[in-house]
Amino acid sequence: MDKKDLFKEALKMKGRAYVPYSHFHVGACALGDNGKIYGGCNIETASYSPTICAERVAIFKAISDGAQSIQAIAITGDAKDTMPCGVCRQVMVEFADPNMKIYIVNKEDEFKEYSLEELLPFSFSEKDLKKETR
Repeated sequence: MDKKDLFKEALKMKGRAYVPYSHFHVGACALGDNGKIYGGCNIETASYSPTICAERVAIFKAISDGAQSIQAIAITGDAKDTMPCGVCRQVMVEFADPNMKIYIVNKEDEFKEYSLEELLPFSFSEKDLKKETR
């Protein structure tokens, strides 16, 4: 799997975003541990609360299709260097290794690369639920 394939899919998914209120398009593409890629776009509703980000759409599609974890994710948006929100970062922690690569894509050949640990240090995960209490 070439990361450029992830970038192309994320850019394509950005065009499918349903954003009649914010007009801010976001596309994402997740690589599952099963080797498949899953695209997602942000989808808004008039009441905003049920709105879902592109990253979570892609991740949930992967998991619901049988992937056990996410190996990488590419994200693109209308603004240069569109980053995942805090909720999406927390979902990534649930389904990915801290070293998972997150690609912030502006164009197919213009991107930045981060690890999940870099974007969400000191995250809360299953291991925290198992820590000794006071």
